[in-house]
Amino acid sequence: MSKVTPDPPETDPTAPQQPESKPCDIPSFADIKATPRTPSTLFIVDPNATTETLAVYLVETLASVDVMVHHLVDLLDGGARNALLGISNSVMLAEITANRVLDRIDPRE
Repeated sequence: MSKVTPDPPETDPTAPQQPESKPCDIPSFADIKATPRTPSTLFIVDPNATTETLAVYLVETLASVDVMVHHLVDLLDGGARNALLGISNSVMLAEITANRVLDRIDPRE
């Protein structure tokens, strides 16, 4: 029985040539650790914001999340509903804690 494929296979001289493969330029772990980290400024909290401003924003954000969770709870049943109610309780506790921080920053007695 004869071999069907020529040895080596014939190539078309007009066909585009494949570039030679180069080794991948993957940095080593040491190179990565040696590179200084430059934090992204795309989403940054104002470094001049006061503690009170940050705490107020935190309280308002937690209250918004709690409202959104309660809207979703009405759409669910069973285990998913119970999980969301658990998340709601965690958000509520965080909101209470953040409010206590605000009370210590600016006591309104």
